[in-house]
Amino acid sequence: MGDLEPQAFRGLERSCESWTGDGIVTAPSFPGIERMEARFYGDAFDLHRHDTYAIGVTLQGVQSFHYRGALRHSLPGNLIVLHPDELHDGGAGTEDGLRYRILYLEPSLLLRALEDEHVPLPFVGQPVLTDEGLKASLLSVLGPLDQGLDDLAVDDLVSRIAQGLAAHAGQRLKPLGSLAWRQVHLACDYLEAHATRSVRSQELEKITGLDRYALSRHFRALLATSPHRFLLMRRLQHARSMIEAGEPLAEIAVATGFADQSHLNRHFKKAFGLTPGRWAGLVTAGAGAAAPKLL
Repeated sequence: MGDLEPQAFRGLERSCESWTGDGIVTAPSFPGIERMEARFYGDAFDLHRHDTYAIGVTLQGVQSFHYRGALRHSLPGNLIVLHPDELHDGGAGTEDGLRYRILYLEPSLLLRALEDEHVPLPFVGQPVLTDEGLKASLLSVLGPLDQGLDDLAVDDLVSRIAQGLAAHAGQRLKPLGSLAWRQVHLACDYLEAHATRSVRSQELEKITGLDRYALSRHFRALLATSPHRFLLMRRLQHARSMIEAGEPLAEIAVATGFADQSHLNRHFKKAFGLTPGRWAGLVTAGAGAAAPKLL
């Protein structure tokens, strides 16, 4: 990383005066997409991994994180692209704090945009990028976080992200057959519909017509995760929505298929890098501040 010279910050988004502490602002949900703004001083997230792409824009400060064996740094205006199921942490790289906006994109949406090529997920080896076109596309949906997303706008966004990631991946990917795609999508739909209960291997074998080991191979090739982890992450996403709605943690654990609150706590921290209680506090703090605008 080079020196943080003043010109690196010119013309980029600034925070508003209400940015005085740690907080998270979440946007209205859209199937397969989550959006949020985070503001932190110091370390924010412990090592964790999730089954979505995390694609964000650093707005203020230095965004530092460990990823694939190295400490990375993103400056204002840089993009961050984290591949599904890759271990990482995150926080402010300087005492000035950190502000960023980020989009979590389920691989199934990206795959549909790439389906004509029948290739698995593109892997971008460099997680910190400079790409003005892709940044503009992201900011078009990361701007007004209090507004919902339009279907057609999402279609265009996902298409642009798919093209951008494929270009940055710079690799020739071995095509997969149409049958494998259909079988994995059937499994995904079934797991989504039954996310709050245990799903047995025999159920997925019956739905897809594949034995459990072949399904696992195809699933990981296409989505970079396993059916078990996909199901777990759907439960945790339900739990996070309930936390943001102010539901009691003990009731959330039961409603989302976890054995008890400690079971929920353990998996939540592994997936998101902080505890459910900490998440609830950050969301509350973020909701109490005026949402900064992107210039």
